[in-house]
Amino acid sequence: MSCYDTLMDYGLRSLGYGERLLPRSDFTLCQQVVLIGSGMIWNVYFGIVALLSGFALATALAVGKASKSRWTRKPAEWIIFLFRGSPLFIQFFFAYFLFLSLKGQVPAFDALTSAWLGAAVVLFFNTAAYSGEIFYGALQSVPKGEVEAADAYGLSGWAKFRRVVWPTTLRLAWPAYTNEAIFLFHATTLVFFSGFPASRQQGDALYYASYFADKTFNPFVPYPILAGYFVLLTLVVIGVMGLIGRHLNRHLPNAAPRRRARPGMLFR
Repeated sequence: MSCYDTLMDYGLRSLGYGERLLPRSDFTLCQQVVLIGSGMIWNVYFGIVALLSGFALATALAVGKASKSRWTRKPAEWIIFLFRGSPLFIQFFFAYFLFLSLKGQVPAFDALTSAWLGAAVVLFFNTAAYSGEIFYGALQSVPKGEVEAADAYGLSGWAKFRRVVWPTTLRLAWPAYTNEAIFLFHATTLVFFSGFPASRQQGDALYYASYFADKTFNPFVPYPILAGYFVLLTLVVIGVMGLIGRHLNRHLPNAAPRRRARPGMLFR
């Protein structure tokens, strides 16, 4: 079987398309690269869904924690503390068995016992808690001069928050939030090793890497392939977040260009 045939048979296997049976013997490097890459589709899915949806909740948690009202501040503080204070792996297990119990009472909760939704919900709350704390710290660091300038221009309430406070908060928080985005994509490897099962062997990248390591008794091929995929994914995340960060800071003056040292300058 050529590498092209392997790609056609296993390229979308993690989504349920193509060859149903996994290779049993004579494992080739191409098979491992293709199948582990196929599993990366799930890791990217979990990361994107949790990151985009968690951003909204993180904003609400940061604003809630900064609120002067105890009824708004305390729930935000406890949500952040709960999901930051407990291991993500334990959250996966607890959520899975909680969803199983709810499924027994209300059949409509059946979808939550599947990884595509249940695990995404756990990652959503986890990254929202960490991001909420990051945004809260940035919110507290907004220069008072900018707030006073907004007041001087007659801005107040929602207009001041939307046009002055929140953009500045994002600019201050963006480097740390980029790190959280990277950690989130790495954390997706825990999904199918927690309580959420891989339906019909349609697992993520770590699932397939572990399969090849168990079958070949050689972890030094599939796991470096897996690491390579995540390095590439990390570069993509850094690139995308960097573009957004430059857009957020587009109004700021560019740093002064560095002067290159020339040998003749040393003898003047």
